[in-house]
Amino acid sequence: MNSSPSSMLSTTENRLFDQSALSDLAQRLVEAARRAGADAADAVAVRGVSQGVEVRDGRVEESERSEGDDVGLRVLVGQRQAVVSTNDVSGDAVTKLAERAVAMARVAPDDKYVGLADPALLARDFPDLDLLDPNVPATSELERRALAAEAAALAVKGVTKSGGASASAGMGGMVLVTSTGFHGSYLRSSQGISATAIAGEGTGMERDYDFTSAPHGGDLLSPEVVGRSAGERTVARYNPRKVETCKVPVVFDPRVAGSLVGHLVGAINGASIARKTSFLKDKLGQQLFARNIRIIDDPLRKRGLRSQTFDAEGVAVKKTALVDEGVLTTWLLDCATARELGLTTTGHAHRGVSSSPSPGPYNLHLEAGTPTPAELISDIKQGFYVTDLIGSGVNGVTGDYSRGASGFWIENGEITYPVSEVTIAGHLFEIFKSMQPANNLEFRYGINAPTVRIEGLTLGGR
Repeated sequence: MNSSPSSMLSTTENRLFDQSALSDLAQRLVEAARRAGADAADAVAVRGVSQGVEVRDGRVEESERSEGDDVGLRVLVGQRQAVVSTNDVSGDAVTKLAERAVAMARVAPDDKYVGLADPALLARDFPDLDLLDPNVPATSELERRALAAEAAALAVKGVTKSGGASASAGMGGMVLVTSTGFHGSYLRSSQGISATAIAGEGTGMERDYDFTSAPHGGDLLSPEVVGRSAGERTVARYNPRKVETCKVPVVFDPRVAGSLVGHLVGAINGASIARKTSFLKDKLGQQLFARNIRIIDDPLRKRGLRSQTFDAEGVAVKKTALVDEGVLTTWLLDCATARELGLTTTGHAHRGVSSSPSPGPYNLHLEAGTPTPAELISDIKQGFYVTDLIGSGVNGVTGDYSRGASGFWIENGEITYPVSEVTIAGHLFEIFKSMQPANNLEFRYGINAPTVRIEGLTLGGR
């Protein structure tokens, strides 16, 4: 990394910057697996430290800190695979772990799709994505942030009590070593602030929240902004009305609009495609959205929440348009699902220390459109503006969509009164086809989207 550790760092955090011990451990695991009879192996070693503070009513309710090392070893014997993990690598634990993994692999069922990545696909360049903030906040600073966020929420007129506030910081490192010669590592930090506010009393209470998270503390929203936003969101929801069942345009607030991108990404996961359990299994290369729609997955975005330079199999990653000019361009693949589908991995493998690789996304976003949010709703005579979604009633096999929701009624192009206890229902094909994004894209979450308008969803009310 370009920056050096700050003097604020404890011995543990200083140790995190030096990944040589992790690298040595992963290398020894792979070598031990080969000696024990594995045809191929890879090892993941993870080290992390985190601390968090929770406050309520101006007092610290909880302050916690955790740290630890974990390692995972995957071995292949012929077409058989096993994965083992441990956090104890003292004494001869490395040798025993490798021997146990090989013994497990020998009795595992054959799987013709397992195997390490093709060496030609492995990452060789590791650009600096600026994922590490060397300035680790002290516990006292986390307390200050949480208390300031809570105070800002309580200062909003109409807020009756605090739902609590928190601040956290962490740092983690990962090393991947394979028997084909790959050796990669990265370090990332994370910081966050959140606040929850409550308005009203008894059965008439409403609550809402806001939060901010980023690898660098300097990219966080201020505690005051987070708290004030949580309070204002809560007060706006107070005294909601019911509405009649109807079919209307539905507009998704940016905080929930990303969920629509998430449903797409779940449906193009290679594991679902290989099992034929996705409603999009036959739609590769087809026009699913309007021509102005682009959905991007960018693992190389600087300071991104999910950025990294290689995937969990060591494969090089790249910025990809999953949807380009409305056309579905790719599946998300790791090596095993790619082999099963007769394709090449897209570098989307993810894994924990106790699991084999599986496909998943990185930093996702729906590109912004041209209308402002106000212009997007200006011609809606009757409609619904969604700010909160409840439940997970989305069927990835059929594409049927039904979720509980709350938000605000739109009348004559204006957001009016709060609405709660409704469902919005439709089909993801129709949702994708009618999607219209506004111009207010911000990068705040793992999945980012601007305000989005969808036509003709069924609103289930009273």
